[in-house]
Amino acid sequence: MTDEVEVVVAHAERTTVRVGDVFVKIDGDADRLAREARSMAAAPVPTADVLWQQEHVLALAALPGAALGRLGAPSTASAAAWTAAGAMVRRLHGTPPPPWPGRVPDRHRAELAEACAWIVANGVLTERIVDRNRQVAEAAFRPFAPAFTHGDLQLDHVFVAGDEVVGVLDWSEAGRGDPVFDLAVLTLGHEERLDEVLAGYGAEVDVAVIRGWWSLRCLTSMRWLIEHGFDPATPGGEVDVLLARM
Repeated sequence: MTDEVEVVVAHAERTTVRVGDVFVKIDGDADRLAREARSMAAAPVPTADVLWQQEHVLALAALPGAALGRLGAPSTASAAAWTAAGAMVRRLHGTPPPPWPGRVPDRHRAELAEACAWIVANGVLTERIVDRNRQVAEAAFRPFAPAFTHGDLQLDHVFVAGDEVVGVLDWSEAGRGDPVFDLAVLTLGHEERLDEVLAGYGAEVDVAVIRGWWSLRCLTSMRWLIEHGFDPATPGGEVDVLLARM
């Protein structure tokens, strides 16, 4: 019997397919893919096993367990699992960061202005909603000590079994970055789980900065999502996150 090829994600920059228990990532940026493999090797948290690597291609073994949750859907993971996810992020942030930069706030500031103009001009959201969230997003632009960050710690990139984190996927954006950004992406659309994550993280975090990153993330991703066939207005998704700040 031949295993079917499942397209996990596909766009102009990267494509991931699954065949049986093997995931194959194809990245147009060979350097980024090499950094991803190096990040996985250096991270003090469980990651997928690298089966083989070539220029532009990385093969990974499937992780056990199940995703912590999905954006736009209630998470069935336990409170203890969310707390364990917070502790996992703290271990990552406590490790010396790699030499290459991750997400840069100055770049986000320029992206924010352009994104807000596009959203209003195309009638995606009202100017009132955009202006309010742009004000909230300003909290993310503040001095911080760079840490080893995952850079795209969506909750479906964190796999748990019972109350334990058993693996973290997709390290393509890993690098030196704002540690609060990881916490914000992990809890995006699941504000009710924030206290559990912060309990596991165990360090003081300004919640206003997390909310700032929620608004910033949603505003700057809106155009990409729409142009690539995703619906940010899906219940519990990016539009609902922005409306929650009103």
